[in-house]
Amino acid sequence: MPTIKTLLAHAAKALTSHSDSPLLDAEVLLGFVLGKPRTYLRAWCDNTLTEQQQAAFAALIKQRQQGTPIAYLTGTREFWSRDFTVTPEVLIPRPDTELLIELSLELIPKNQAVKLIDLGTGSGIIAVTLAAERPNAHITAVDASLAALAVAKHNARRHQLTNIEFHQSDWFRTVPRSLFDLVISNPPYIDSGDEHLKQGDVRFEPKTALIAKDHGLSDIQIIADKARNYLTPAGHLLIEHGYNQAPQVRAIFNALAYDKVQSYQDLSGQPRVTYGRKP
Repeated sequence: MPTIKTLLAHAAKALTSHSDSPLLDAEVLLGFVLGKPRTYLRAWCDNTLTEQQQAAFAALIKQRQQGTPIAYLTGTREFWSRDFTVTPEVLIPRPDTELLIELSLELIPKNQAVKLIDLGTGSGIIAVTLAAERPNAHITAVDASLAALAVAKHNARRHQLTNIEFHQSDWFRTVPRSLFDLVISNPPYIDSGDEHLKQGDVRFEPKTALIAKDHGLSDIQIIADKARNYLTPAGHLLIEHGYNQAPQVRAIFNALAYDKVQSYQDLSGQPRVTYGRKP
């Protein structure tokens, strides 16, 4: 029977041309099959697997060779030091979106009751993270997809949060009229002709959560426009966008008479989020 060490070596070799981190992928998938952390694999590298475990591991490696994202294979992804359930109905959480969290937390007083709305919540990583970090905040999480909302609700229950209200809506269309201190969104912002749609994990993610008309700017335009009717005076708007869209997004905000318009850089130094304040 092959050992854990041997299986990992063979799997990493099989993934070399299909992944930027073949050994890491192999370790994550084998750990998932065994229900063990990666440290276990190294500490017990001479252990063997049952035939059933070997078959399950081989099936996952085959799917990874075909490009299926690790997060969809394991059904989970870490974000802001919390584990989130992820399915093919939602985008895979990415480190870039942590900038939205950082900026939001700076705007939300720790011990004050404020109202936020997360538009296009997807797996709920933004709403759930902010609800956990700011328990006095009341958060409305919106998505047009019922399947995505089911995942977001599951993640809220997983982290035992009760200060989130979920609502199915195409942006603000059927959101009950209310005023929010912060409107936050990571909307679709990729142009339909973008070559990145043919690369990596993006090939498997829901296109409705990725692609927008008008060179990726149409949903950002809608959100920025409608948000003016839902923001409190001096309320805040934060929108994530593509690395090369900051000038266009700032132009949209300025044309709609937002104050203090500014773009912020993500961990890789790319302008990723634009801020505006309602006058």
